[in-house]
Amino acid sequence: MSEKIHSDPPQRPSRWRQFSRPDGRTVHVAASPAVADALRRQLSQETPNYECDLVIHGSPEHLDVIREIHAHNEEKRIALRLTHTDVYEEFEKVHAELDALSAELSALTDKDVALDANFSRYGYSAHIRTREVDSSATSVRSQQDREAERLRGESMKFWKKPVIRQYFHKGLIWRASETTEVASFELFVDLLYVGIIAINGDRAAEDPTGTALLQFCLTFILSWKLWSELTLIVSWFETDDILQRLCVLFFLVCLTGYTTNITDAFGSTYTAMIAFYLSERLFQAAYFLWTARLLPMIRGMLIGSVILILVPSALWIGSTRADDSTRLALIWVAIPIDLFCPGIMIAIVRTSERWEGTIIAGIASYLQFYPAVNIEHKTERTNAFVTVVFGYSVVALLYQNQASYGINAFFGKAILGLIQVFTLNMIYFDIDSHNLYTHAIRRHYIAFMFWMWLHLLFIMSFVLASGALSKLVLAHDCADADPSTLTPAYAQKSEPDIDIGLRWFYCAGLGIALACMGGISASHSHKTIGSQRVLKRHRLAIRFAVALILVCLPLAAGLTSLGLLATTTGLVVFVLVVDLWGCTCEHEAFWRADRTCRYSAECMLRRKDIEAMKMGGVVDVEDLARRDLGAKGVLDLN
Repeated sequence: MSEKIHSDPPQRPSRWRQFSRPDGRTVHVAASPAVADALRRQLSQETPNYECDLVIHGSPEHLDVIREIHAHNEEKRIALRLTHTDVYEEFEKVHAELDALSAELSALTDKDVALDANFSRYGYSAHIRTREVDSSATSVRSQQDREAERLRGESMKFWKKPVIRQYFHKGLIWRASETTEVASFELFVDLLYVGIIAINGDRAAEDPTGTALLQFCLTFILSWKLWSELTLIVSWFETDDILQRLCVLFFLVCLTGYTTNITDAFGSTYTAMIAFYLSERLFQAAYFLWTARLLPMIRGMLIGSVILILVPSALWIGSTRADDSTRLALIWVAIPIDLFCPGIMIAIVRTSERWEGTIIAGIASYLQFYPAVNIEHKTERTNAFVTVVFGYSVVALLYQNQASYGINAFFGKAILGLIQVFTLNMIYFDIDSHNLYTHAIRRHYIAFMFWMWLHLLFIMSFVLASGALSKLVLAHDCADADPSTLTPAYAQKSEPDIDIGLRWFYCAGLGIALACMGGISASHSHKTIGSQRVLKRHRLAIRFAVALILVCLPLAAGLTSLGLLATTTGLVVFVLVVDLWGCTCEHEAFWRADRTCRYSAECMLRRKDIEAMKMGGVVDVEDLARRDLGAKGVLDLN
């Protein structure tokens, strides 16, 4: 195609590339012959005398044109270097330095798609940096190289050097841009914790006394500590080798041995239980020492973690040789060290600038590089554990009926408990995470520590309440609750009245769990909505008031198991209704949508097509796709 014109060339859509030949003619590159024909027709209609060349992408003509233009510009570059040698060399040097600086600046400031998704979900932080190691090399590789790399598999190694996923340094978090996925063996570990939660909850509900509560707290806190430490190590280091699986298997062996000694923890099996617990903790200390040798950058933090393992381990060992009163004292000294001292080390790192010239500043100098928690992995693992706890509470409601018509008080109590658990699940996952602006992990290190400790208290309280709930469902202290309608195994568990300790376990556990959920929600920063019916802080105040009522509910005399479940379920549902109603806006309808659904489409349209659609006409979408010409138009359809 060669048509003469002396006017400016028309503007082309971005999908048609164009170049200029040495003689000044424009070369258009079309993606396919169909697009070339369409472009030829449009150029003829718009500028009949426009002189240009048209080639198909990938054709020999396309290759010849590119080679011609490349050779012409190479000759110009050589001529410029010969004519102005000094200026040319200085310009090349400055150009190379600018390219290097631009690449470095881009690596330090640009966020890729994965990190943008992280910000949109957990909140933005100006202290996060990420860098793709091979980003510069990837941009210059050919399509064949990228395809070959995509098809190339990887072999699993027996051992690989651990790699830090993210770390703190001088107030900044350096992290990989990709998300840390939950490993399959972590889900396998959760299966074992289903049994651990059930054993702890059922054991406490069988004997609702102060001693049983102390034993429940001890066994549950230690099992939680083992779970959280495994989650932390997986979040810190990337290995993905066979040795990692073997270490997890050893962890499972220790955890299984620990679990089999829970029931009589304050009796003959205490020493065995603590032995299995310490086996895993000391193995973790050995792993940290080995990793400290391989990764000197974080050696100070790892050695500090080893010290924080060895100190309480000495107390745990001493508790196995002490009498009952001394044992309890050693236990409740060792547990706070296990739970809270790692948080103190984080606080030292994050506040080191305030302690210049003190011994704390000297300690912080050895902790300049500190592995950071991966926010995606931590939240996913915590949500999975909470789901396991909710699952236990649902399983605890189930019983077996042998009556021909089993709609009775037992069934009603089970349904009330199911509604209660479903409501709490909705509050935790849907209400409290709605309109999240900044997650507690990213908001502040103190908010993160409160978030973590409140989860422990929330889960413990809810497991205690769920264990008691299973007893309340089977109690036959109300009308239409004949134990003969239950199968023998469940009839033996049915009690004629509710022990006062069981009432306290259920009501106080549920109330504390609800209050902890409010505290977890308050640790986040939420987006504000104009004209909200009830502000977030007011809804949380109502939740805390309901939690206080639940805690004091055992003081109400005369409530049967059915009445108690109906009351607690009504209070929990009331909290959900307040949250659902309060998070809406006053000027928006609550029961229905204010407007119909709108569909938006973006395509290439002629002006007459747009006018026809606005007038109610029908346009064939398939014909638009084949034609794919004209100006870009956007049309909303109700």
